[in-house]
Amino acid sequence: MRSHTDSLSYASLTAMAWPFILANASVPLLGIVDTAVIGNTGSVVELGAIALGSLIFSFVYWSFGFLRMGTTGFIAQADGSSDPTEVRAILGRSCIIALFIGVLLLVIQWPIGALSFSLLSGDAAVESVAQTYFYTRIWGAPATLLVFVIMGVWIGLGEAKELLKLQLFLNGLNMVLDILAAGVLGLGAYGIALGTVFSEIITCLVGFYRLQRFLAAKHEVGMAWHTFWPMERVREMTQMWRLLTANGDIMIRTLLLVFAFSYFTNEAAKFGVVSLAATHIVLQIMAFTAFFLDGFAYVAESQVGRSYGAGNVQAFKLALHRTTVLAAVAAVILAAAILFFGEMLVAVLTDLDEVVMASLALLHICAVYVIASFPAFQLDGVFIGTSRTKEMRNASFVSLLVFLLAVWALTETYALAGLWWAMVVFVIARAISLWVYVPRFWNHFAQDDEVTV
Repeated sequence: MRSHTDSLSYASLTAMAWPFILANASVPLLGIVDTAVIGNTGSVVELGAIALGSLIFSFVYWSFGFLRMGTTGFIAQADGSSDPTEVRAILGRSCIIALFIGVLLLVIQWPIGALSFSLLSGDAAVESVAQTYFYTRIWGAPATLLVFVIMGVWIGLGEAKELLKLQLFLNGLNMVLDILAAGVLGLGAYGIALGTVFSEIITCLVGFYRLQRFLAAKHEVGMAWHTFWPMERVREMTQMWRLLTANGDIMIRTLLLVFAFSYFTNEAAKFGVVSLAATHIVLQIMAFTAFFLDGFAYVAESQVGRSYGAGNVQAFKLALHRTTVLAAVAAVILAAAILFFGEMLVAVLTDLDEVVMASLALLHICAVYVIASFPAFQLDGVFIGTSRTKEMRNASFVSLLVFLLAVWALTETYALAGLWWAMVVFVIARAISLWVYVPRFWNHFAQDDEVTV
């Protein structure tokens, strides 16, 4: 049994979390740059088209986020159990799944596009440009999904700085190519899509080379195909089915969360355009806090997963406790920042008096949400790191049901504020519905002890 408690000090865990946080924070910068490029060199139609096309890709790629999360858990456990061959086998299996889905998306791109544009509202000019954007950018799908796998491996190994380098390279290259294609060459929305495709492909190739070189050195194997890839292990159908099942559970869980947030936004719209705008403004602030909480959840995925794979109950408890304490401290600081500086943040995001007033009325609920949300973030990390995906799926069903009941009970009396309080109830329900499964972890370690005896 290999102990790694020396890497579980508060200082070490915080040092690991910061690159994860910065990697997450780098993602929205790309959207800001794309908007600025088109906003200054393109037209209103192209700006609307990118918004419409990006929405489709956000939903599609969020749906396949399991390629990152599923890979992370299994990698962390294999690394913790000192099984380097299995680490490379998991990478191989995840790549096969990502390539299959990526190619499938290319094959069925026309049905996806037709269905998506039939569900979205946009005038003929915007939709025409959005279709060009969509049918161009879709060609980067296989590379994008493979990058998800690479990210999952880096997180599972606890290599936070490598993840940060990957994200900065991807987003930095994307910004440069988008500016070149749309701004310099004047290709508009088509140029933005083209730049994104090339940046995804180049990042995939560079990222995969760096990862292969890292694993080859760490595992003391060559980079040649026959030495690096343990094909017999990669082709083990039992392990492949286990990975597919876990990915399926995570996909269902993700779609349930997407539905909850979509339903939340749709319900906000029922209270009028000002309420919808205020909700959007406060959601942006809430999303910013998620960068920090996700960083500590990533650390939990890696360190809890490693100790779980090693059968080290002491390290497991230490990783669970200390990452949660750090996340709690971060949540309190973020909530305090919202309460003290929220008015300033809202002023930066909008100068519409009605929207400002409606947004300020929601800030205290947003602060409560942030404090209430960190247990759910951390438990998500724990269950991803241990590949307990069925429990995550089941907990999502339960928490969604609780959320819908809370919306029904609170909005009739408290209107928009009631809807936001229902979101607080939702995140608490997510944490509780996961926590009831925690005793199963102790059963896992008890079984390991019996095997050892």
